[in-house]
Amino acid sequence: MEENKSAWADSDSEESSSGTSSSSESEDEVQCLMTDDTEEVFDFSSPEFIREDLITALNEKVLEYKKLSQSFEEFKAERESCATNTELVSSRDMQAALSKLETENENLRSRFEEMLYENQ
Repeated sequence: MEENKSAWADSDSEESSSGTSSSSESEDEVQCLMTDDTEEVFDFSSPEFIREDLITALNEKVLEYKKLSQSFEEFKAERESCATNTELVSSRDMQAALSKLETENENLRSRFEEMLYENQ
């Protein structure tokens, strides 16, 4: 029974130590992704960190998200507008090509009728 407890304790300590290292690695990655020379990176474990800091940071992120969402919507609308314009230009080009082919077809019919008339 004593051996079982120590085996469990060993496996727990291994898991927690490996969890800690991967956790600290992921914290480093997150911190690296968040780090910007102009922005503050919060150390949530610091005793100086207070609730108001979190609220302020969250509000700033919400505002940033709103700005990005608005920019995305504007970009999306512009892209759709460009696609519509491209379709219109393509449609105009197709219409012009069709008109040209219709004119050419009429000219060929006229020549064909002239040749038939000459051969009679």
